[in-house]
Amino acid sequence: MSSQLRTKNIGETCVICEQEKSRGIHLYTKFICMDCENDMIHTETNDPKYQFYLSQLKKVTTPEIYS
Repeated sequence: MSSQLRTKNIGETCVICEQEKSRGIHLYTKFICMDCENDMIHTETNDPKYQFYLSQLKKVTTPEIYS
C-alpha cells in the first residue's frame, strides 16, 4: 500500500514557481521548493527577480478558507 501512495503523491505545488516538486520547505501553509528557496537566498535586492519573489511570497499570508 505504501508503494501506491508514493506513486500517487509525487510532490507539492511550489507557491513561487507554481510547479510540482518533491523537495522543499513549508512556510506557514504554503510549500516552497528547494530550487526557489536557493534562488531567493542568492538574489540581490536590486535584481528584478527580487520583486517577483516578493509578490509570490505575499500568497503565503493569504489564509485558506475551509468550508
